[in-house]
Amino acid sequence: MPLHVPPAPAPALRSVLAALGSPTAVREARTPSLRNAQGPASPELPLPVHVLDRVTARGGPPRTRLAGWRFLIRCGDRAVAAGDTRLTPDGWAFSHFFEGPYITATERALRQAEKMPSSYQPRLLSVPELYMLTLWLHDDVDADGASGSPKATDILVPLAPAPPGIAAHLPHQVAELLPVLTHRLAPVPLLGSPA
Repeated sequence: MPLHVPPAPAPALRSVLAALGSPTAVREARTPSLRNAQGPASPELPLPVHVLDRVTARGGPPRTRLAGWRFLIRCGDRAVAAGDTRLTPDGWAFSHFFEGPYITATERALRQAEKMPSSYQPRLLSVPELYMLTLWLHDDVDADGASGSPKATDILVPLAPAPPGIAAHLPHQVAELLPVLTHRLAPVPLLGSPA
């Protein structure tokens, strides 16, 4: 089924286009593949990036917040980098370019999601405490991509590299993966001092 990519805020897109058009921004980026790209670079597939603020152990809904929008930067037939934007008091602003394994992992997860039998709205969900990034497939394709929390029936696809013990590119319903994350993030009880 097709993915329904939510529209990014126009100022976020303009900020990435301006950065791509700035020789200084591209030259100073720590992205050799973007600096060395042949031909025009274009921002595509805007995905809202949500951060998991809290995983609750008592079965409450996970809490997320919008951290920005990520655009895959395509040159020719492949993504060579990504451009992130962030919300500032003055509106959406370009944050930085980057490259690395999450670029190809995101493309792979998106291709995988397109083959699923249901339609989804793709988003990214970051779990900073585990150094984990997932493709979040929200089942309400008409929802505002900038808001909301993962529903129990939404799908999370951990991107490579995933934390030890969590398989990359294996889709999980939120209700299945959330207890694993909760267990991983639970504080370890302190043992009493030896007698």
